[in-house]
Amino acid sequence: MHAIYSIVTGPLAWVSFVLFFGGIVFRLVRLLMLTSRTEKFIFSYMSLKYSLRSIAHWMVPFATVNWRKHPALTVVTFVFHLCLVVTPIFLLSHMVLWDENWGLSWWTLPDAVADDMTVLVILSCIFFLVRRISQPEVQFVTDWTDYVLLAIVAAPFVSGFLAYHHYAVQWMAIVHMFCGEVMLAIIPFTRLSHMIFSPLTRAYMGSEFGKVRHARDW
Repeated sequence: MHAIYSIVTGPLAWVSFVLFFGGIVFRLVRLLMLTSRTEKFIFSYMSLKYSLRSIAHWMVPFATVNWRKHPALTVVTFVFHLCLVVTPIFLLSHMVLWDENWGLSWWTLPDAVADDMTVLVILSCIFFLVRRISQPEVQFVTDWTDYVLLAIVAAPFVSGFLAYHHYAVQWMAIVHMFCGEVMLAIIPFTRLSHMIFSPLTRAYMGSEFGKVRHARDW
């Protein structure tokens, strides 16, 4: 078990970081090259003002028409993404690892709050699963990879929750770290890359509607 822990916290961790950051750079450079070659005109009407306006507006719950039309989905989506990002960054045990390895430390969440946020992520994943199964319009655009991605996203939180509550702590901690590394590594190469491209899409839409069509994109 000691050897497995060393591998997960050492080489696999570095591989996941390299794939994550290297993949993001690769995808962005590839996107810029492809746009320059096939749709260079896009750059002529990109607007920082309308880009930021669109991004900011879509980041506010219920600010857009589409958000208001689906209140349950809106609440779950915003809670899910907030907890998904904030919990790993500000979790005390994660910060301890950063401090031990790189001498970095910052404010952390109380354990009880982080535990509640973990539960919210798990419940949100269940909500998304039920939605994909039960709603025809969502089921139509869903394939097996979407279920795999949902499981990959949920796995670090489920295993972390079990480890925190002392269920097979040592093995569950290893599973937790491995699942987290897998999720981090595949982000740039799967639909999870929307975390990179969503702001760019909103910037494009905001610029086109605001600068060219003189209309709002919400």
